[in-house]
Amino acid sequence: MIDIKEIMNILPHRYPFLLVDRIVDLIPNEKIIGLKNVTINEPFFQGHFPGNPVMPGVLIVEAMAQVAGVLAFKSGIEGKGVLFMSIEKVKFRKPIVPGDKIIFEVNVLHRRSNVWKFSGIAMVDDKVVTEAEFTAMVTK
Repeated sequence: MIDIKEIMNILPHRYPFLLVDRIVDLIPNEKIIGLKNVTINEPFFQGHFPGNPVMPGVLIVEAMAQVAGVLAFKSGIEGKGVLFMSIEKVKFRKPIVPGDKIIFEVNVLHRRSNVWKFSGIAMVDDKVVTEAEFTAMVTK
């Protein structure tokens, strides 16, 4: 298990843009499972949407990518950050709202040097709410 303190030592993101609370499983170079507890105190809920708070889809995919970044660094990659190169096959199946606990499962599809391709899903209550494939580069 990787707690928030260690995540903050790995990722450069900080509040309000650090979107991962904990890593609960990790197999280097293969797979990672992380989680985020969604609360009404998230700053994006003020405007998305007043009276009907929904987590923005782009932030769900960003959180998935942050989990993937932890996987890359825990797989022995040295660098300063992870940057998106492409995002594909994104599907949003159900809104994420305050009180939800998101479980992210990210798998490595392919890796060449500092470029990684991942597939990821976000689940709430054991149901897939978002899925995506994305390519990212570890920056030096």
